[in-house]
Amino acid sequence: MRVIDEQERAIIKALIRDPRQSNNYISKVTGVPTPTVRRKRQRLEDEGLLNYFAAIDMQETGTGTFSARHLYIIKFRIGITVKQIVDEIKSEPNVRSVFTDLIYESHIAEMDGRVALVMIIEGKDDADIIENVQGKIVPSLRKNHGPDSIEEISTLRLLSPIRVFHNYVPLVNMHNGVLRDDWTNDAIFVG
Repeated sequence: MRVIDEQERAIIKALIRDPRQSNNYISKVTGVPTPTVRRKRQRLEDEGLLNYFAAIDMQETGTGTFSARHLYIIKFRIGITVKQIVDEIKSEPNVRSVFTDLIYESHIAEMDGRVALVMIIEGKDDADIIENVQGKIVPSLRKNHGPDSIEEISTLRLLSPIRVFHNYVPLVNMHNGVLRDDWTNDAIFVG
């Protein structure tokens, strides 16, 4: 277990507020010397504790590319292992694929003692999602893990995100892609 010290906590909070900020700016707002910010930020990144993502709103409120989002749970039969799923993911070529185009987010999970995939799939509408899952994703999974590898599929239509990564509540505390200036540091969870 890695303990985050107070300087790191202050640096992380500043980065949660806006991950585009420079080390100099973070030093200014936290009181942590710039060389220390640089060193600690780099260490947090190197250890994989700090990651940065760009989120593009492709729903109707953004680019309008997609207007529907479903959560899928694909439960595999007994005998499919987490290692098999991880190995498959690691062996995917470094190219844009059906998974890149359709899956907003995915996780390996356990369901009733079996390995499962939990995926948020985006599409033009509900029918588009169903067509893509049944016509593209399921065949790809069966190709990689066998024709009888999928035991069950459950789905749920998602309407609107509320909270992301603990701290981001787009309807409440986001403005221009970052946390609002009036959102206090005390309201930011670091762990």
